[in-house]
Amino acid sequence: VLENQDLQDSIKPQKVEFHSLNFNSTLHWQPGRAREARDAVYFVQFKVYGQSMWQNKDDCWGIRNHVCDLTNETSDVQEPYYGRVKAVSAGIYSSWSLSCRFTPWRETVIGPPTVTVVHSNKSIILKLQAPHSPFKRKRGSKIPMTNYYDLLYQVFIINNFLDEQHKVLVYEGKDKVIKIEDLRRGVSYCVMAKMYVPMLDRSSAYSSRQCTVL
Repeated sequence: VLENQDLQDSIKPQKVEFHSLNFNSTLHWQPGRAREARDAVYFVQFKVYGQSMWQNKDDCWGIRNHVCDLTNETSDVQEPYYGRVKAVSAGIYSSWSLSCRFTPWRETVIGPPTVTVVHSNKSIILKLQAPHSPFKRKRGSKIPMTNYYDLLYQVFIINNFLDEQHKVLVYEGKDKVIKIEDLRRGVSYCVMAKMYVPMLDRSSAYSSRQCTVL
């Protein structure tokens, strides 16, 4: 019995945690420390905080992966959720490993906007688009992240003679089309943008650099 108990403990999944980008939310874990854990299969359940009943995630029932997509199961983004995972190897089941409480609205990472550059002779016109969530409207289009948060675009310009550290904030606001004026001709400018969430005081990563010569 003791050997079984040891094996149960040593195949138990470790570090069960949610990762979430724009509400695409997945549960991740690491295998237990035992050699047998390499051959383990895993079972995933989830629940809303406060509910007594756990629900099986059918697509992640008896899997070998160390990740399970719970995007649809966590679609009420204001609700707090838990996930848990157990392993079985050589007919021995571990106990459940529990995640921390996960509230998508508070914890998802918001991605950068997409930036399209249209330039005229002494100005740069930018088209900005916020990222989309995985959730769809009835008509089938994906719901943008701006439906869930009061988001601002932040636009930075890098004069190419300067290094990346010298980003200058040239715009902050909600306009999707902005114009950066009074630029010098023949100079190469690079533009990057971020999403900013004032309520949570959090920013996305930078978008990829878009460079143009006027």
